[in-house]
Amino acid sequence: MSRISQIELDDRNLPPPTPEIEQERKVAIFDLIEDNSFVLPKRDERDTPAGPYHLALSIREKRLVFDIETEGGDKAAEFHLSLSPFRQVVKDYYQICESYFTAVKTLPPSQIETIDMARRGIHNEGSRVLQERLEGKAEVDTDTARRLFTLICVLHFGG
Repeated sequence: MSRISQIELDDRNLPPPTPEIEQERKVAIFDLIEDNSFVLPKRDERDTPAGPYHLALSIREKRLVFDIETEGGDKAAEFHLSLSPFRQVVKDYYQICESYFTAVKTLPPSQIETIDMARRGIHNEGSRVLQERLEGKAEVDTDTARRLFTLICVLHFGG
């Protein structure tokens, strides 16, 4: 049962999200809970508590914090990742999302499809960066990394 069964975002200090961002967030959380792979590897020769896990994501002191507990409430792991490697890809992702949300309202399907392909490409780049940053801390599949990247975007740019 190496998976996330519950996820919480610490967005207390963030402005309210736009309706589009709120929808992206809800979909990412729903999809993440429905299907994910999240493995905590053995560290320092210590066994890692078995999942499923509860994950709390937050930003503290300019670092992305993964706080992981077992379903019983025991601490499984906590790690902090620098936000620096994410800054450009998150910025690019937000810009392309704005273009996409505008395009959906005004452009023909062929142009929307082109923007959506670019959006997916940037999203894939963000998930790749996340998988690299998690190396040695947690193992996630591509779909899990994509959904987590969406949530990181929500936290990173404050909704």
